[in-house]
Amino acid sequence: MAKQKLKTHSGAKRRFDVTATGKIRHAKGMKSHNRRKKAPRTKRQFDRMLLMDKTMVKKVERLIPYGV
Repeated sequence: MAKQKLKTHSGAKRRFDVTATGKIRHAKGMKSHNRRKKAPRTKRQFDRMLLMDKTMVKKVERLIPYGV
């Protein structure tokens, strides 16, 4: 009998991105909070996706089993 398929966490598939080599990327938090006070350089840096910290990778991989 075939194994059951795993469901992808619907919140995680919107928040995380998987690169071609399998690394997980994420956006920074506090992106839209107090936007007027932030310097232009700071606001530009929010546009970048950062690599996930190695301590969190295992937890996020369980949420997105097929790499979305």
